Amino acid sequence: MHSIQPHSAWRSRYIASEDSRSPFFLNQGAPSNGIYHQMYDYVINPEWDDIGCETLFMKVLFVDYAEGCAIIELIGEWNDALHNDIMEVKRRVIDPMLLEGIQRFVLIGDNLLNLHAGSEEYYAEWAEEVEEEGGWVVGLNFRQHVFEELAQARISRYLWSGERFRLSTWRVKDPLSLCQAVEIMVQKRLGM
Repeated sequence: MHSIQPHSAWRSRYIASEDSRSPFFLNQGAPSNGIYHQMYDYVINPEWDDIGCETLFMKVLFVDYAEGCAIIELIGEWNDALHNDIMEVKRRVIDPMLLEGIQRFVLIGDNLLNLHAGSEEYYAEWAEEVEEEGGWVVGLNFRQHVFEELAQARISRYLWSGERFRLSTWRVKDPLSLCQAVEIMVQKRLGM
C-alpha cells in the first residue's frame, strides 16, 4: 500500500497545504514520524493526509471556491461502527470547507477498501447543509460492496454513489470538468 499515491496531476492548479483556507494548510496532516502513515500492519505513502482516523486517510486534490466544489481522494477503510470516522471527516475537514463556501463534494473512492456504517447523523447533517445551497456529496467510483453498505445503512440518500457515479477517466480530466461531469450525473439522477 505504500506505493499508492494520491492523484498528483492537478498540483499545478491546487495544493491543499499551500491554501490558507484549507484544513490542511501548512501540511497539518503530515505523518508524525515524517516518513509514512500506518494503517493496520501496512504503511501508506506520506502524501496522504491524516484526518484523525486509524484506517482512513485522504487528499484534497482540488478546491474551487468560486464554483464551490472540492475533490477529495480517499484511501483505506471508512469505519463508523468502531471509530466514528464520519465525525472526524465532518468536523476536521468538511465543516471548515463548508464555512469557506464549498457545497459540492466529489469523494473519489478508487482506493476506499471498505465502509462499516454506523449512525447516519453526520451524513444527514452534511447533506442538509449542502442541499440548502444547491450542493451535493457524491462518492465517485465507490466499490460495489461499499455502495451496498451505504444503501443497507440508509446512508446512500445522503452520499450518492453506485453505478451512476462511475467515471474511470476522472484522472485525465481537468478538475473543473470533473466537477461539471459529476454535476450532470446528479442532475440526471434528479431527472432535471
